[in-house]
Amino acid sequence: MPVSRTVPLLFRCAALGLSFAIPSVSQAQDKPRLVLQITVDQLRGDLIDRYGVHIREDGFRYLLDNGVNFKNAHHRHANTETIVGHTTLATGTDPAIHGMVANLWFDRKTGQPFYNVQDPDHPLIGAAGIDAANEIDPTQRAATTDGRSPRNIISSTISDEIALHFGPASKVFGVSVKDRGAIAMAGHAGDAYWFSKSEGRFVTSTFYRDTYPEWVEEWQAKGMVASYANQSWTLLGEVDDYAFGERDDQSWETELPGFGRVFPHNWGPADGKYFTTLLTLSPAGDEITVDFAKTLLDAEQLGKDDVTDYLSVSLSSTDYVGHIFGPSSLEAEDNFAHLDRQIADLLKHVQTAVGLENTLIILSADHGDPEHPEYLASLGIEAGLFDFNRVDTEPGFIRLKMDFGESTDLVQNFSNPYLYLNKELISERGLNPLAVERAVAEELQKLPGIAYAISSSDLRRGSFAKTKVSDAVLANFNPDRSGDIYVVFEPHWFVADFDGLHVASAHGSPWTYDTHVPLIFSGSNIAPQTVVRRVETVDVAPTIAALLGTKPPSGAVGVPLSEAMPKTKDKP
Repeated sequence: MPVSRTVPLLFRCAALGLSFAIPSVSQAQDKPRLVLQITVDQLRGDLIDRYGVHIREDGFRYLLDNGVNFKNAHHRHANTETIVGHTTLATGTDPAIHGMVANLWFDRKTGQPFYNVQDPDHPLIGAAGIDAANEIDPTQRAATTDGRSPRNIISSTISDEIALHFGPASKVFGVSVKDRGAIAMAGHAGDAYWFSKSEGRFVTSTFYRDTYPEWVEEWQAKGMVASYANQSWTLLGEVDDYAFGERDDQSWETELPGFGRVFPHNWGPADGKYFTTLLTLSPAGDEITVDFAKTLLDAEQLGKDDVTDYLSVSLSSTDYVGHIFGPSSLEAEDNFAHLDRQIADLLKHVQTAVGLENTLIILSADHGDPEHPEYLASLGIEAGLFDFNRVDTEPGFIRLKMDFGESTDLVQNFSNPYLYLNKELISERGLNPLAVERAVAEELQKLPGIAYAISSSDLRRGSFAKTKVSDAVLANFNPDRSGDIYVVFEPHWFVADFDGLHVASAHGSPWTYDTHVPLIFSGSNIAPQTVVRRVETVDVAPTIAALLGTKPPSGAVGVPLSEAMPKTKDKP
């Protein structure tokens, strides 16, 4: 039986300042019974074609053959990170408006880094402690509480609008390995579940409910997570079938203890310190997520009546594999083959439970990813890695300290891509904040690997050259959360250090390899076609709204994509 939410939907909507209406059943009868939004973390826009040899008929191929494929879709904000991209897809607006400017930003009130969806008022249900302990992710480890909620998302989401439009009978859920992947898409009105690595199970917080429904406990009890113990990630196909089959051991790949950088990759014992983390660094993470999502769909009876329900499934393994091994690796290629099969498995289940003819499917990604400089160098492309820890020792910065009469750091915090200046120090010294910002930005821009350093004061004043990059930085600028200087690295440059862990790839730039993502709409009344004009991810939520007849999310700036609109018969 479906489980009712412990936080009444009406109160969640009231907190957003949104009106609430209960439609009649007849309003929903011509709408899809289920909206399935699939977001693949770090699936760069070219990878479906690049690794297409591994695609079968019922996964990506089904969506390509039965949907509108927007081959030139891009995020238009500068900081292409997980929470930023997910929230943009969910809200149809820029981080300047929805507020999620980075996975991590610096909170000047507390003097501490702030993890995007943390919320001390809403702890995890039944959790032993902060979930960051077993996480190879510096932004997650920076969280100061195990509490999680969507309260820091300023705009409503498309899932909120679905709940508002169709009323209490509409069910809304988000599922992901990552808390930020589940929470951003479930919005304020839905329920979110994510995989806790320290707990080894899917969890939620008291923002959503007070206890777990019985079906969650039953899913955990069946032991799927533990079944991977002492097993290994092995190639899905024959090694000769892979483009990277002869390049399994590349020097830039990250070698984690016990996991290695060549196949097979062993997950180790169930009680191993990093067992659950290693699962997420492989196709196992997506397998676990899809299995949980299928169980949720059945238990909560999604798509079983004429009132539209919403399910977001955010698949994270592609991101973790990309960070550790890079997008041009045997691991990334094999993970893609597994990903195709997991999408096929999810679609097959939806077909059985709801019917694909009754389902609107949207597939996209939160960002792409860059290639490792060594791989690019083998192709004759200049690239590099930037070490921000060395900035303070550069001659230009030493001169700045002398010029401003200060021996201590002018820089209080660097949370990529934002640099936060020490405003107390600047005030105590009687320095001109604008002059300091511009001086620091100028010195940063002289360093090899940095293309632009844009002062927030100049953004406020409009005192910058209008370019594609500056527009992307402005779209990312929120005065309450953004830093004093936005740092844009040169194309093919990135910071490869994740709090002491050297990684093979790290996204977050405004360059096309990070902004380009797949975008496919599939539904019974949507005519299949391929579209090559440039579209933007802020258009996704408004398109869903137009298809369902809801209003767009409160901060939406995108426009409905005409190619995804249902085709009507011409009048005689």
